[in-house]
Amino acid sequence: MLSIGEFSRLTHLSIRTLRRYHDAGLLEPARVDPATGYRYYDATQIPAAQVIHRLRELDVPLPEVRRILATPDPDARALLVGEHLRRLEDQLERTRAAVTSLRRLLTPEPGELAVELRRVPATTVAAVEAIVGEADVHGWYAGAMAELDALVPDPAGPPGGLYDNALFTHGRGRMLVYLPVADPPAPAGRVRMVTLPAVELAVTTHPGEHDTIDVTYGELGRWVVEHALAVAGPVREVYLTGPRDTPDPGTWRTEIGWPVFRVAPA
Repeated sequence: MLSIGEFSRLTHLSIRTLRRYHDAGLLEPARVDPATGYRYYDATQIPAAQVIHRLRELDVPLPEVRRILATPDPDARALLVGEHLRRLEDQLERTRAAVTSLRRLLTPEPGELAVELRRVPATTVAAVEAIVGEADVHGWYAGAMAELDALVPDPAGPPGGLYDNALFTHGRGRMLVYLPVADPPAPAGRVRMVTLPAVELAVTTHPGEHDTIDVTYGELGRWVVEHALAVAGPVREVYLTGPRDTPDPGTWRTEIGWPVFRVAPA
């Protein structure tokens, strides 16, 4: 039997941590002296303690650690660990994107944002639209584009979308994604033919990952205000190059177009 102090030195788990794991039913001592309450561990418990230590270093929550240790099948255990690692990778990507945005905000690149005022004629497109919550945007977009791709194998241009202001201001609003078409297909599933109205847009291009697009939105908004324009309608985006074309985020290009009108004399 090893005392809790000896076991602590061998496993690099503090005595306080070992007590907490015991109380949580995660790593129970081999024996507890009924008179003194002293905890004693067996040398065979060292590997389990080391596994717990590594899992906790990966920020695996205690309930999940318990599930992993209680799963006898090695493949099932590997699957549980793999799921957590994927969540960590997703979190790391979000952190990297946030750091990139923050650096861009704190050290803006010199030079004025390139913005074009563009008149866009009415256009008929194959589209899917719905009221969508902010948390469901990515999943809804992927499903809608899959339907459009199946019905329009040869689009007449890059895909795009229209997003109501409420989606940004209230976290829920109308989304419309589309593919331009030369020959309108028959409606199928959620896909319908829609005519986008003619509009004047203030257009700029966002380079790179979509996670940092809010910075470009802010820069475009400042340009609109400085040029005595006002936003008049849903934001339009056109995905000139994106994940559908290449896995390299450095080559992605997204056009952002704000419908505008002048609020003061030029």
